[in-house]
Amino acid sequence: MLARLVLSRAVVQSGRPYGALARLANAHSRSYSAAVDSAVEPIRGLDMGVAHSKLLLRTVAAMRGNSELQAQGVSEGDSKKMNMCQAINDAMRHTLATDDTAVVFGEDVAFGGVFRCSVGLAEEFGNERIFNTPLTEQGIAGFAIGMAAMGHTAVAEIQFADYIFPAFDQIANEAAKYRYRSGNEFNVGGLTIRAPCAAVGHGGHYHSQSPEAFFAHVPGLKVVVPRSPIQAKGLLLAAIRDPNPTLFFEPKILYRSAAEQVPTDDYVLPLSKAEVLRAGKDVTVVGYGAQMYALENAVQMVERDMPGVTCELIDLRTILPYDAETVAASVMKTGRLVVAHEAPRTQGFAAELAAEIQERCFLRLESPIERVCGLFVPHPLVFERFYMPCAVRTYEAIRRSLTY
Repeated sequence: MLARLVLSRAVVQSGRPYGALARLANAHSRSYSAAVDSAVEPIRGLDMGVAHSKLLLRTVAAMRGNSELQAQGVSEGDSKKMNMCQAINDAMRHTLATDDTAVVFGEDVAFGGVFRCSVGLAEEFGNERIFNTPLTEQGIAGFAIGMAAMGHTAVAEIQFADYIFPAFDQIANEAAKYRYRSGNEFNVGGLTIRAPCAAVGHGGHYHSQSPEAFFAHVPGLKVVVPRSPIQAKGLLLAAIRDPNPTLFFEPKILYRSAAEQVPTDDYVLPLSKAEVLRAGKDVTVVGYGAQMYALENAVQMVERDMPGVTCELIDLRTILPYDAETVAASVMKTGRLVVAHEAPRTQGFAAELAAEIQERCFLRLESPIERVCGLFVPHPLVFERFYMPCAVRTYEAIRRSLTY
């Protein structure tokens, strides 16, 4: 918190910090998003974590084989290896280059932000379109709503999702209701709020939370959580261009640990459409964001230890409004469902999905729906590994479901 105060309050009005502050920002960024997912150790010979994931499209051939990119007409074009931070930067660059009404702002955004997601944008597009704000999340959200109401494409950054709560009233009572209170005469559909979220291994109470379920309870909003660089670019462009106010939560541990061959052309990926990453016949496993890599490893362990079993792995991507149809179709086939997310289990988004699927698929279910989530405690520091819904906890939940 001290570093955050120092960075935000000491930046000069022009948006260019003193050299020492720039170096502090870079160090702060690296400490919260490591380039290597070194905390994850092999389990019985199976390489774990993002670094070894088969979900990432690391080669040009893998990128060109992606059906969604093919449908967008960008799979055969140029691509570049990008991490998630760079892909988000590229999405904002495309937005600013093609939309003269677009502005990007937030705490420390003008010199690149603490995670460097907006680096270079102020130099390219000017400080009237890329600018810093005071340290006031309520003010950032309120200003963004005003900009969107006046016809601008407003891309606001909340420096950490943990600090979005002072802005909750503006988001839930103003942005979400703006269209409805005016009978669609006015709207703030040009509003997108980006926020780095989720655990990083050492963030403690105030730099590790996943608050998406709070906003998934608010009609009028859309809520998106990407899992990879290709997804982040396409979903962020879709969120910015969607005619509804959208919250875009970015798992910050993936900023530098996940890299893919990302198309350099402009493209969008569908909101409110889940993606089946792995077909299976025996159990459906659902998650979103960084949790997908723990789920991938859990599925690999189950299929290794239970020969003949196959697991269907689904990334929701958008959790409001979410794609219940794809999940229900999978559960109608498998008869079992395991849902996982980092946020606490009690009243978490997994409870909503479990209730919806129970209503739709009750007569087809072969076992109780399993939820694998963070513990119902404030996010711990030294005990974070006990809190997290890791691959082992998910593995145990899948086995319980299969052996019920």
